[in-house]
Amino acid sequence: MSPFKGQTGLKRIFNAAGYSLDGLRAAFKGEAAFRQLVLLNVLLIPTAFWLPVSRAERAIMIVVCLLGLIVELFNSAVEAAIDRISLERHPLSKNAKDMGSAAQLVALTMVALVWSVILL
Repeated sequence: MSPFKGQTGLKRIFNAAGYSLDGLRAAFKGEAAFRQLVLLNVLLIPTAFWLPVSRAERAIMIVVCLLGLIVELFNSAVEAAIDRISLERHPLSKNAKDMGSAAQLVALTMVALVWSVILL
């Protein structure tokens, strides 16, 4: 059993936050797609504050942008786990990686649709 499983309270929260920051650092350092999405968010989120839209519309525009980052983190995690298991080509590994990529495509399509519907 992991020595971290028995931890409770603030120590557990601080440890979890540290692991989360480690994950963000790893994604930023090792995943070009994540860095590209961070750049996209750095451009789009301030733009959402500049545009003459309602607070609800602005919130939706920002949430869909952040959703793209979340999906990319999951996609990268799945790819890393599959690569850890084996670098050998296998149809199930391909399917899993392709599904993660498809999830990101859906998320980015949602960003484009939401922003288009609100702005047009």
